[in-house]
Amino acid sequence: MAVAFRKSIWALVIPVGIISGIRFGLFTPTEAGAMTVIYSILVGRFAYGDLKLRHFPEILMESVLSTSVVMLIICASNAFGFYMTWERLPMSFSTSIVEITSNPYLLLLLFNVLLLIVGMFVEGSAALILLTPLLAPVAMVSGVDLVHLGIVMVLNLTIAGVTPPLGTLMFTTCSITGVPVHKFTREVMPFLAVLVLILFLVTFIPAIALFLPNWLM
Repeated sequence: MAVAFRKSIWALVIPVGIISGIRFGLFTPTEAGAMTVIYSILVGRFAYGDLKLRHFPEILMESVLSTSVVMLIICASNAFGFYMTWERLPMSFSTSIVEITSNPYLLLLLFNVLLLIVGMFVEGSAALILLTPLLAPVAMVSGVDLVHLGIVMVLNLTIAGVTPPLGTLMFTTCSITGVPVHKFTREVMPFLAVLVLILFLVTFIPAIALFLPNWLM
């Protein structure tokens, strides 16, 4: 184990560097991706010595193919999000929710359903831009903490992103790893069940999500 850890230490530094760089404002998430590519090239070439110049054409081709699949899905998701905005579907749904209940827990349950459904068809960032202005005022009126709502929304959309049949993160993973979607769907179900359980715990026990922000304030 010690030998394996020593050999993989260069790769294990990557997530630490990404999170630290974003957290301390050294670079944006997009810039973090570029920095990771540069770091990976340097490590592959000089630390491990496995990366050769002859490998670059194949790497670039695989990158283009993987990116094209994901970008096609994101474009379709954004188009669907524009259609939803045009038809005022999220606003109509939010109005219906307010008319149904003002109970904060039942409201959060309905938010979960909405976010999971929308997140399977609309890319996460677009869904946040689309839904946050609609859900936040409703949450405030019902007494839901906005920090708690933000965490619930991000967790919902992350889960929706890996949920078959149309999760964008699912297609990204399958494209990069070469795993067929039907095999991914079969294997991911137990993990989705755990994620949904965690979602309900975070939703209905706000202290789980708020203890750290409250401690830092």
